[in-house]
Amino acid sequence: MNLPACTALIAEDEILLAESLRQELSRLWPALEVVAMAGHGQEAVDQALRQQPDICFLDIRMPGLSGLEAAAALAEDWPSEGTPFPLLVFVTAYDQYALQAFEHAAVDYVLKPVQPERLAQTCERLRKALLARQAEQPAPALLQNTVDQLRQLLSAGVLASSLNRPEPLRLLQVSIGQTIQMVPVDEVLYFEAADKYVRVLTRNKEHLVRISLRELLPQLDSQRFWQVHRSVVVRADAIDRAVRDESGRLTLHLHGSPDTLNVSRLYAPLFKGM
Repeated sequence: MNLPACTALIAEDEILLAESLRQELSRLWPALEVVAMAGHGQEAVDQALRQQPDICFLDIRMPGLSGLEAAAALAEDWPSEGTPFPLLVFVTAYDQYALQAFEHAAVDYVLKPVQPERLAQTCERLRKALLARQAEQPAPALLQNTVDQLRQLLSAGVLASSLNRPEPLRLLQVSIGQTIQMVPVDEVLYFEAADKYVRVLTRNKEHLVRISLRELLPQLDSQRFWQVHRSVVVRADAIDRAVRDESGRLTLHLHGSPDTLNVSRLYAPLFKGM
């Protein structure tokens, strides 16, 4: 079976490294067309959803969304029908612990600075994967496999960052004009990312704190606060019920609040009936 023309996206905030990777790919795989170059994680997500490439090369450390977070965002927003989810290659300078996590996933990685010999191996692996998915699995199954792998990689990152984690946060100190309001974390129903801020929703009030969700998440008790979407973390015992619609999407209903929260594909396995 012949491999049809393929497309790729490169997400790398260092322009020289991005161009070097593009040129090396052009030499090793002339039939691969790089259809987009992104300088940060959110641009990578936007461009990938627009261009729907066959392959995404994602730098792990980028401004805004990391490569893993960008991949997770893509997995959440990628349409279930139509173009298969892209194959993922992470470009990383991570230590051996992180590399072991990548070794156990079907996605691939290359180390910075990218070596032509290693990139040639990646290109061959990608060609074989594209041929295999063309012959075997339908798009929804491929997407679910990738979601499962991303969940494992993200969990490995959480585990690594938790080794020296301090005691969970108990009080939020929220600035309101000249006043510092003390908000017990136990009263928070959920946190929602809002650009450079996080919305803090309690039963009766809403606060805005100048911190990113990525910075806040390691400070929370992971047994009590569950991430259910890339932009939402909910207190587990504030959840009244999880309702699945005809398409399989889950919506959370909370105790003491009319708000509903969407659960992304990545975090849907949190909710399993007994």
